[in-house]
Amino acid sequence: MLYLAEVQKQKGGLLGGGSKAELKLLACQKTDQNWNPVTEEVIAAEEASKLNDGALVLVEINPNRQVQRVQEAGRPLVNILQNFSRQLEKFKLKEDEIDQWKQSLTFQAQELNRREMDMEVRLEQLQQAEDDFQRLDEQKQEVDASREEIERLQAEIDRNRQELEGAWEHLRGEQRRLEEREADGQQGTVLDEEQSRVMSELLDRLSSRVAPTEAVREHLHFAFELVENQQTTLNPHWQKLEQQKTLATQHQQEIEQLAQTLSDRQHAWQQAQNSLAQQTGLLQVNTADLANKQEYARMLQEQLRNQEDLYQQIHSLAATSDGVVLSQQVDVATLQKMPLDELQKIVKDIQDKLEIDSSFVHDQEQELKYKQEAIEELNNKINQASNQDIINLEMELTDEKDLYQMLNSSLVGQRRNLLQRQKVLKQHQNILLRRQGQIIDDVEENQQINLGPILSQIEIQRQQYSQEIQKLEKEIEQMRAGMELAQGMVDNQTHDLEEKRQELKAIEENLLSVRTASAQCWGQINLYQEALQPIQDAVDSLRHKLQGVAESLNQVQETGDYQLQAIAQMRQTLQSLMS
Repeated sequence: MLYLAEVQKQKGGLLGGGSKAELKLLACQKTDQNWNPVTEEVIAAEEASKLNDGALVLVEINPNRQVQRVQEAGRPLVNILQNFSRQLEKFKLKEDEIDQWKQSLTFQAQELNRREMDMEVRLEQLQQAEDDFQRLDEQKQEVDASREEIERLQAEIDRNRQELEGAWEHLRGEQRRLEEREADGQQGTVLDEEQSRVMSELLDRLSSRVAPTEAVREHLHFAFELVENQQTTLNPHWQKLEQQKTLATQHQQEIEQLAQTLSDRQHAWQQAQNSLAQQTGLLQVNTADLANKQEYARMLQEQLRNQEDLYQQIHSLAATSDGVVLSQQVDVATLQKMPLDELQKIVKDIQDKLEIDSSFVHDQEQELKYKQEAIEELNNKINQASNQDIINLEMELTDEKDLYQMLNSSLVGQRRNLLQRQKVLKQHQNILLRRQGQIIDDVEENQQINLGPILSQIEIQRQQYSQEIQKLEKEIEQMRAGMELAQGMVDNQTHDLEEKRQELKAIEENLLSVRTASAQCWGQINLYQEALQPIQDAVDSLRHKLQGVAESLNQVQETGDYQLQAIAQMRQTLQSLMS
């Protein structure tokens, strides 16, 4: 199982030698993107001995709690953070999409409600149109009945015409016989009484059989008025249909313009999004690089602090140990060539100065001892004092401890310097005694350890670390400035992209609204055409039939007039024959 751990080292000897490395477990990986914190557990790991104290590592541990593999966690942590950032961005995009869908669903619900209301209005209009059509059908039935009546009258007129023609033939025959009789010289009446009575009855019957057309003409006129009223009712609907067609054409033009605008804006938005993705990716890479450099600078600073601590420890070791020296503290060759009197004078000066310094350090140590006694006395007073005096005694104790700490800190360096000067004095004295001919046991000097080269090497490394840290800090500062500028550009691009997205959203909503309005217009147009055209066709058919009926009625009227005229002539002829 994979764990995130922190390296802990325990220093075990001179110069940090023999340190023991341990791993403090911090978190455990459950899945690729899931880490859970664990209870603090420390596991020994020799593999982490080469890593710095406090470094974060990824370690694989088997079920027996044995370390199998250790690797630095810098780059994997950066990858995990990058994946986490990408997941956050994806979640944010998903939330934006969900919000957009919610808004779209709300808008669609509103559109559905509005369409339901429009459909109800259309149903009412359609119901009204059906009622009008039903009235037209009733009027058509009435016209058909009138036409049947006219056809019946026409048939009766035709029969009357035939009877009239028969009467005319009979009358002409009688007239011819009368003329023949007159030509033969016959005398007497042309027609006897019975013939005259029969002819009179026949003429009366023909006169009574002439069909009246006034009632039919009134019905026909009323039917024409109904048709014209129906046409007057239909005309506003046809005008509204033309207006809807004009409006639908305008909507179609607006849809084409908005669609072209939307396509152009979407292309520009896609280019801006691609540019933003590139800038964001570059910023993430620079962020990871900056994190690595910061981590490296932190490690160098840690190494520099360790070098400084080691430098100070070696100094303290050299100052407090007789068998350790930092370097060749005196110039032996110069002292060997120096006149003996001058050398004695130098030894005397060093000894006098050392006595003065020793006296000063002794006085400081006595003062430190007095401070310690004063602190102990104050502690005793606090233990025996009342509650009212404890506060003042504690404040006084705090001041005494601060003074004691300051004095003790200053004595640390003074003691170290005093010991170094004692070693210098001893070296001068040994050289002086040798030149005076005395035998000096130099075994101790030959057994002394010179740590000067080690300090020199440490100092060189300190300088290298300092230079490297300064270089890294300069690079980090430059990278931060560049990243701040890049972040500002990314923020501006993100703001512009969001504005463009809002603009696209507004255009899409406007386009959807115009398309909805256009669909409604075309729906109304189709509904009007489906409803009006059959009614208009029925009205035109009814008008055409009424016109045909009117023409037939005129023919019937002409035939009736002709029949009455013929009957009148026949009556005159009959009167002449009877006379």
